[in-house]
Amino acid sequence: MTIASFLNVCIDRLPSNESLLFPASHCASCNRRLAIKDLIPVFSYLWLRGRCRYCQAPIPRRILWVEISTGVLFGYLYWHYGLSIELAVAAFYCCLFITLMVIDLEHGLILNKIVYPAAAVALLISAFLPPSKVAHLSGEAASLVNTYLPQPGIVQAVIGGGTGLVLLLLIVLISRGGMGWGDVKMAALIGIVTGYLILVALLLAVIFGGIVAVILLTLKIKKRKEGIPFAPFLSLATIITLLYGSDILNWYLGLF
Repeated sequence: MTIASFLNVCIDRLPSNESLLFPASHCASCNRRLAIKDLIPVFSYLWLRGRCRYCQAPIPRRILWVEISTGVLFGYLYWHYGLSIELAVAAFYCCLFITLMVIDLEHGLILNKIVYPAAAVALLISAFLPPSKVAHLSGEAASLVNTYLPQPGIVQAVIGGGTGLVLLLLIVLISRGGMGWGDVKMAALIGIVTGYLILVALLLAVIFGGIVAVILLTLKIKKRKEGIPFAPFLSLATIITLLYGSDILNWYLGLF
């Protein structure tokens, strides 16, 4: 839960180029430094009824939802991976994509200062723990990979990153502005993280985005020419791919 609080700090400060360490946590309205009792994840928000203890300004609900969703997701990751190195890596990736998701939702930005260092770290991780290990690639999908594709983790990451980069780049060029360059960079990052499962991640993102777009247009919440942030769909699709991408691919291969 403490990690979730740090994610909220990143979401608040990175878009405005503020330091993550200084100043200490404070109310955005009255600038009063927050006490430890004001910073207990979830409980402080509920106890304070979503308002600053000192000036009664509303605390963004996003603070609560990020804390709850991160805590629930971490619990699920522990159940899925057990106590293992894969758990630590998957938790890091999930924190990364939650941060990218929320920043894009709130600011319409996919920050290079997050994507580039994350890509470098993911490449380093892949040299020791291949993406196929994190995503538990198994069954017919694993057999196909073992037979036809190279195995070193760094190679999996480079192939996945290159595939994500090229595919989203083609979409940007064809759509002439339908997507941003930030989405292209993020797709490359996702490829490094998911390796050979990048196609699953991108397909899921397109499906999720299409469904939400249809709903928003039908309800007239969005107009046809209004943009919809794509990073949330990319982020959600990546997390699902890490957990169940292998199962999805095995199901698909089983259709033939």
